[in-house]
Amino acid sequence: VQLQASGGGLVQAGGSLRLSCSDTGRTFSIYCVGWFRQAPGKEREFVAAISRSGAATDYADSVKGRFTISRDSAKNTAFLQMNNLKPEDTAVYYCALSWGRDITRNVRDYTIWGQGTEVTVSS
Repeated sequence: VQLQASGGGLVQAGGSLRLSCSDTGRTFSIYCVGWFRQAPGKEREFVAAISRSGAATDYADSVKGRFTISRDSAKNTAFLQMNNLKPEDTAVYYCALSWGRDITRNVRDYTIWGQGTEVTVSS
């Protein structure tokens, strides 16, 4: 059973990256998916979340209009499309799963975490 984030890298400001979160060994479709990030010296913060069906999404104000979360439950994968990246988006990005019915921003509601993928945005 494994949850794995990938797709990070080094990009110039204004560029784009697409992160993937792939899951194996469980019924991915019954979980809400969240993306969080943690910059050096800072606490882990909410970025985006998507409901089980994909019908509901939520974004942190800092990324709204630039990032898009989606999922393909048939492929046990979720995505975070990041456009117009800024240096302040630099962080390690984590995907996580929440058992709850509703999407949530609360890190404590997410009980399954993947390893992070590093995103660096140069100015």
